[in-house]
Amino acid sequence: MATASDAPERPVRLARRVVPGPPGSDASPLVLLHGGGGDGSTWDPFLGPLSRRGPVVVPDLRGAGRSPRRGVGSVTELRDDVLLLLDDLALDRAVLVGHSLGALVGLLVALERPDRVAALVLEEPPPLEPFRLPAPARRPDDASFYEREIRPAVLAALAAPDPAWVDGLAAVAAPTLVIGGGPDSHLPQDAMARTAARLPDARFVTLSGGHLVHPHSPDAFLREVEGFLDLAQGGS
Repeated sequence: MATASDAPERPVRLARRVVPGPPGSDASPLVLLHGGGGDGSTWDPFLGPLSRRGPVVVPDLRGAGRSPRRGVGSVTELRDDVLLLLDDLALDRAVLVGHSLGALVGLLVALERPDRVAALVLEEPPPLEPFRLPAPARRPDDASFYEREIRPAVLAALAAPDPAWVDGLAAVAAPTLVIGGGPDSHLPQDAMARTAARLPDARFVTLSGGHLVHPHSPDAFLREVEGFLDLAQGGS
């Protein structure tokens, strides 16, 4: 019998900024999901160009920026936070653009609720194959909230991805752009490409910049994303 401690945490209501799109635009809203240890401000240079096609939502993930500080037992709790965000904003469908942890969360949303995802942009997503990243070297009392309270669950998910996630990739019908950062990234690019190949409508591209493609190669990143959205949304 399940106990209260076994029950999943309730989703967190994420702090968010909403940048309106042009009047009359019918483009699906973009939801920009930042990576671990950062916050939504990482997307600030892209808000002007991206909002010219439609509204843009920029949340701070749990424990980051202005969002509540609460740890996680599983990365699926971060997924549920994003689903609650979509509900709060009455977004039936959205394009999810995620970097690193944000890319993993976006993919988990698509696996759980494919009907809510119009398209995916996954920048340097952790591949859904077992691999290990080193644990933080700093002592817990020196570590950031993310490293203390959230990263352990992320590392556990990367070391042993849920087999249901892998099996579910074939059912993610949303057009998907997967962006790898090439040999300077600490993530295995071949495994990332294999994960992308399991998605029915995905394209894998490599840009310079290592793990931080969008801050290190912003022009190339924006060109790829805008070109992808033109195809995925008919140029709207």
